[in-house]
Amino acid sequence: MIISTHQLRKDYGPTVALRNVDLRVPSGSVYGLVGPNGAGKTTLLGVLAGLRKPTSGTIEIDAAWAKVAVLPDTPQFDAWLTGREVVDLARSLTDPSVPASRVDEVLEQAGLADAAGRTVGGYSRGMLQRLGVASTVVAHPTLLMLDEPSSALDPAGRREVLDLVARLRGEATVIFSSHILGDVQEVCDTVGILRTGELLFQGPISELLVGSAVPTYRLRVRPPGQEAIVTLRRASWVRSVEEVSPEELRISVDSVEAAEQNLANTLAGTGVRIVSFGPEAATLEQVFLELTS
Repeated sequence: MIISTHQLRKDYGPTVALRNVDLRVPSGSVYGLVGPNGAGKTTLLGVLAGLRKPTSGTIEIDAAWAKVAVLPDTPQFDAWLTGREVVDLARSLTDPSVPASRVDEVLEQAGLADAAGRTVGGYSRGMLQRLGVASTVVAHPTLLMLDEPSSALDPAGRREVLDLVARLRGEATVIFSSHILGDVQEVCDTVGILRTGELLFQGPISELLVGSAVPTYRLRVRPPGQEAIVTLRRASWVRSVEEVSPEELRISVDSVEAAEQNLANTLAGTGVRIVSFGPEAATLEQVFLELTS
């Protein structure tokens, strides 16, 4: 583990921002940190980065501080510097041995090659976000902490940032804090879910998606499918039936076993023509809502 915390707590007066958090971040992973607004994500990153002092608990980080990089959610830079100068300054302050050619390399990866010679006072918020990412990764850090790195970006900018983060897997450890759950599901292999300062779950994202969501099935039929809808809604083992389209139904059930044992028999007497039937893969958004509601 590159990061381990034990009973980490942070209070702001009477408000508990973090409550006994035992974080475990595997080396080389992309760790997604998700939670509702006010869950404690930014506070946790600040404590890990040494920018905030914990009220109690311990932190162990198996990385040299010179190789730890932090990107706040709203990075700011001196307006008179060009994009290239900002990234080159970050390179020279963190690791001057990194060749200067690395500056243009990360600017290209962040989609800022054409704007590298412009002063950043004229950059949009999304461009500043991508410039922050480029400045964070320029010196090959061992550990990166990214707070909402794609929140202000258009689809093209988000794609560039996500591709950049994905390329870091195995080369560095990344803590990727985001409220865009699709982004977390795409690039992260491990996830931690915070709610009101408590860590509700952490572990491989595949384990979370397989084990936590309400079992759901997709049923494709030849229209009309109304008889199937009426019949399924009467079944005691069916939680809900959603008509996605005239040809497709989404069925939430009590258990996988109940669906496998009962679905065929339940529909056999309806005369409905079944095209296909199978389990629906859970999404991080579904699991997140279940855990935090």
